[in-house]
Amino acid sequence: MNPIELLSDDQYTLVYNALSFGTAVMLGAFVYFLTQMNSVNKEYRPAIAASAVVVGIAGYHYFRIWDAFGEGQMNEGYRYADWLITVPLLVIELLIVLGVATDMRKQLMKTLIPATVLMIGLGYPGEVADSTSTKWIFWALAMVPFVYILYTLNGQLQAAAARETPAVSAAIKNATMVLLITWLVYPIAYLFPVFDDTSGTLETLRQVGYTLADITAKGLYGLMVLGIAKARSNA
Repeated sequence: MNPIELLSDDQYTLVYNALSFGTAVMLGAFVYFLTQMNSVNKEYRPAIAASAVVVGIAGYHYFRIWDAFGEGQMNEGYRYADWLITVPLLVIELLIVLGVATDMRKQLMKTLIPATVLMIGLGYPGEVADSTSTKWIFWALAMVPFVYILYTLNGQLQAAAARETPAVSAAIKNATMVLLITWLVYPIAYLFPVFDDTSGTLETLRQVGYTLADITAKGLYGLMVLGIAKARSNA
């Protein structure tokens, strides 16, 4: 069943407006991050460039989702194509701005990047499956790399906070909270169709939840990464 068919007129309008808002935020953030490239020291500019690329790619995919939704189609493939590109970039920008040593960063990327690809790749079959058991299986499989990624990144964030100045440490701790809380939205929203695949309310919450989580994990998180980079530059 087309998920849009579950929605009432008001629910359809809410999701449509949320997707429009997501598109505008991502594209606006893309321009803003480009203007901030020279506001941080040279070694942190790749992280800000990564933030710009992340929201730029997300803005494109959100426009495609929004446009298709306006024509009565909900193509979850656009979300997963976006996540497949942007989630590895989010990991890379974080490792850069945390000042992780080059050798350690390369070592972490060899495990974290494949883990992000595996997580997204395992999530998609369950997302589009009609069978509840199939959704549960792929959810459980995707949670293995998901937990590994969060555990590893949280460890790096805590280690970085412990070796920084108070201002930088506070910025890193705030970023840690945003990272952990926002990423937990995805596996919860993913399961809404398992609980009730005929509920327009749950489908609305799922689509709006994904959108708000993306805005936070990409736009707001990018702003926090920029704040860490500026604090480190000032220090």
